Amino acid sequence: MALTWPVVLAVLFGAMLHASWNALIKSGNDKALDTALVHFLGALVALPFMLWLGPPPRIAWSFIGASLVIHIGYYVALVGAYQHGELGLTYPIMRGFAPMLVALASGVFIGEAPTLVAWLGIGGITLGVALVGLAHPGEALHHRKAVMFAFANAAIIALYTVVDGRGVRAAVADDHGALRYVIALFVLDGIAYPSFVWLRRSTEGRREIVRYARQRWPVAALGGSASIGSYAIALWAMTRAPVASVAALRETSVLFAALLGTVLLKERFGLQRAVGTGVIVGGVMALRFG
Repeated sequence: MALTWPVVLAVLFGAMLHASWNALIKSGNDKALDTALVHFLGALVALPFMLWLGPPPRIAWSFIGASLVIHIGYYVALVGAYQHGELGLTYPIMRGFAPMLVALASGVFIGEAPTLVAWLGIGGITLGVALVGLAHPGEALHHRKAVMFAFANAAIIALYTVVDGRGVRAAVADDHGALRYVIALFVLDGIAYPSFVWLRRSTEGRREIVRYARQRWPVAALGGSASIGSYAIALWAMTRAPVASVAALRETSVLFAALLGTVLLKERFGLQRAVGTGVIVGGVMALRFG
């Protein structure tokens, strides 16, 4: 398996989609509800495709089940990070440190050991993301809860990446397309976390959910579609390139998040984030040629 330019460009587009729906959640007033709404409507978008394509093979269901449980933890940590810190601080930490963990785990659980050049690329992306996300270290110290949630989520992201990487390859090996795995995952994922949010709210809170959904559903539907597209591209890429390389490349979404945070949410950028951007680009090039 090799990381070709078509795969690189596809994953970069997916990275942009991923940053977009995260910016949408950060911009909302109720982070937990926005997260639930995005994925519930994403499930509604995915459902007709699941009925058309059919379910994934039996071998994939154990991976999908594990991934659903892990994703609930991911959403809880995501909401906690965004409640306590800026998109430009928390998003790079969550997305940036996960690839290194995936690379360390991929040799054991997937049987793929990155080459030396690929390791340099993964390290470069991790370092660049740290520069972008921790451009204001003093600020990070004042948002300890946000940083704790973000680092916890990096580990969770690495965990579901390995699980889904193995799961989608199992589905493809059984002569089923990667899309069946992705669509089934999103349909069920759109039930699990929204149900978790619904059950935790009071009767009045549930009425507020309905009122909020009526106002936010068009934007949330776009966010759900972007979430499906982003992860579908990533899992498809993992059937054609090393999982660790795809995971690292996907986290260039940090660049898009920094831009969205600066333009839409009025967060600062600065020289250090610009340097970090350059380091990430260098890491991407090393991955491509590694």
